Amino acid sequence: MSSINSKCRIDKEKRIIEFMIRLYCRRKEGNEELCDECRGLLNYAYNRLDRCPFGNDKKSCRHCRIHCYSPEMRMRIRNIMRYSGPRMILYAPLEILRHL
Repeated sequence: MSSINSKCRIDKEKRIIEFMIRLYCRRKEGNEELCDECRGLLNYAYNRLDRCPFGNDKKSCRHCRIHCYSPEMRMRIRNIMRYSGPRMILYAPLEILRHL
């Protein structure tokens, strides 16, 4: 049962990070589709989420005691979240409520 819950938690995180990266790439960078850089970051985030040792007990990455993102990737994802987070209220209000 916990592996099912873990998968659900990780899937939610993946859905949110994908939305944020797509929003950033479309609105901030002006791309119709994900650019190579954003696609690479999304794949990197997916890989990190799949390998998260905490699974269902995972907290937000910001509050995690293990920082599994490289410093460069962490800075990039932080910039994307800083841009996309407030805009999620406009583009996906239900998703942000679920996330919080």
